[in-house]
Amino acid sequence: MPLSAPDIRAARRLVIKIGSALLVDRKSGLKQGWLSALALDVAEAKVRGADVVLVSSGSIALGRKVLGLPEGPLTLEQSQAAAAVGQIRLARAYEEVLAPHGITTGQVLVTLEDTEDRRRYLNSRATMETLLGLGVVPIVNENDTVATDEIRFGDNDRLAAQIAVTVGADQLILLSDVDGFYSANPKEDPTAERFDLVERITPEIEAMAGDPISGLSKGGMKTKLLAAKTAVAGGCAMAIMEGSVLRPLKALAEGANRTWFVAQGDPQVARKRWINAMKPRGELRLDAGAVTALKAGKSLLPAGVTAVSGSFGRGDPVAILSPEGVVLAKGLVRYTAAEAKAIAGHRSGEIEGILGYAGRAALVHRDDLVM
Repeated sequence: MPLSAPDIRAARRLVIKIGSALLVDRKSGLKQGWLSALALDVAEAKVRGADVVLVSSGSIALGRKVLGLPEGPLTLEQSQAAAAVGQIRLARAYEEVLAPHGITTGQVLVTLEDTEDRRRYLNSRATMETLLGLGVVPIVNENDTVATDEIRFGDNDRLAAQIAVTVGADQLILLSDVDGFYSANPKEDPTAERFDLVERITPEIEAMAGDPISGLSKGGMKTKLLAAKTAVAGGCAMAIMEGSVLRPLKALAEGANRTWFVAQGDPQVARKRWINAMKPRGELRLDAGAVTALKAGKSLLPAGVTAVSGSFGRGDPVAILSPEGVVLAKGLVRYTAAEAKAIAGHRSGEIEGILGYAGRAALVHRDDLVM
């Protein structure tokens, strides 16, 4: 039985990627009317109860116009300078269009290292979860002011996919300058056909990807496919659509041209599978009360830990053992081995007095734990 396309109106947690060409005009600068219309889409999604994250390009494009930098490729230093000037304007633009809808925004700047390093990944995830829990719409961008060629994502399609997986989104929408994924570049091949739905990214699908079309955008179809592979493996469906129309999310809900890539399972299931596949760096042995709490879906608190072994850092995987030494679960630990040994058996309120700083209440949070 063929799969049906996802419905954006059913999204629980939605990540929207906005390309530079949609947001910034080479001559006039920020496209204020388009951005204001997008704010209506975001507000409507929030009213439906969805969490929304915006991954926005545009800081360099905005900054280079303000600084009067010449057309054509910029040096790394020029790009970083343009980003420094553009980022503050980009954040302010989102704040100004969303505030009238009662929506608070927050800026989150990341680099590739933030998602590849487990400690930084946990920090990013905890911050994003807190923002979303408070009803904030995070505005995420690559930190172009410090990123270098070795650590940068190079395009915000991949960044958006990483963010979608990090926050456990069930849908990712790439607002682009093309209205979907085609069998060939439609601007070069009039026989190219658009896919409505891609159930699996096969080698044949990958071979169809072309190069960037837009002069402002760095992300071509190859990077969009890389983003799709990351997203769907993390349980997040992804759509590519042409985003220049006013209220693009409304247009998507009403049947606009697009290509949906089907998620491979649920975001939480995918995350648990990822944690379960990791090799533990240490062990935490529990008392009977902690075992009961874990089985009831609770986080692991230091008070329930009777012994700590192994050498692990914050964010590393650990095995969680019963009082008899039987492995009950695996999880990503929020403290180093030395810190875990120091606070084991103590209540969360005692952590600051023991470590000298206010740490997190849970040793292993339930979202980072698989039984």
